[in-house]
Order: sequence, then structure tokens, then C-alpha cells
Amino acid sequence: MHELSIAVAVVEQVEEAVGGQGHAVESLTLRIGRLAGVVPEALDFSFGLAAEGTALAGARLLIETVEARARCDGCGREAPTGMPPVLWCADCGSTLTLLGGRELEIVRVVLDDGNPHGGTPAAPAGRPTHDEETSHVPHR
Repeated sequence: MHELSIAVAVVEQVEEAVGGQGHAVESLTLRIGRLAGVVPEALDFSFGLAAEGTALAGARLLIETVEARARCDGCGREAPTGMPPVLWCADCGSTLTLLGGRELEIVRVVLDDGNPHGGTPAAPAGRPTHDEETSHVPHR
């Protein structure tokens, strides 16, 4: 299950970013593309394990899902690729260039004191939530 290695890497990056500030993380929002090969439920479970004993212990994991989109190399038409992805144009038959859908980004971290790093406070606790907001924090 590669979601565990993803969760460990995310926890390490967030801890480094907020390191030494003495604040626990209240929530963490990830943007994950449908073509990234990540199972959200497995990532949620793995995140709980990876966060134990860190500043992220007990933090809510929120997930923004990004649909896969592509542009036709022939006619320039842009459209969703679907799932599984179709990578040729329905109009002219040319190949498509993928524009989005493979993202795996940390977009928001909210600390327990209510001061967000990169966004606004998160939704209530629970299973992974699909966050409607589209803010973006550049990754390294």
C-alpha cells in the first residue's frame, strides 16, 4: 500500500513547515487528482498511523479531488478524460495532452490556534471530506 509512504512524506513535510512553533495541526487539506493512483480511504487510514506522535496527531485529513482533463493536439478541444481515461479526441481522433488529474499537493494546513497556513479553517471532523474551496499553496 503506497498510501502509507505518501502519508509519511506528507506528515514529514508539514512537520518541517510548522516545526518548532509548538502548535498542533488541526487539519490538513490535500489536492489529489483522479489519475494519481491514490485510494482516499487508504490514505486516510495511513495518515492516522503516520501522524501518531507528531504535531499532526488527531488532525483531520481533507481531500480535494481533481478531475482529469486533457487538450486535443489536433483541434485544441479541452474536455474531461473520464475514468479510465480516454486519451484521444472524440471529435478528430488526435491524441490528447493531459492537463490535470495527476496532482498530489498539500494545499492547506490549519493550526490548532486557528491561524491557517495557506487557507481558511477546515470542515468539521469526520471521514475524508471533499473540500470545495480552490486555494493553492505552492509546493517545493
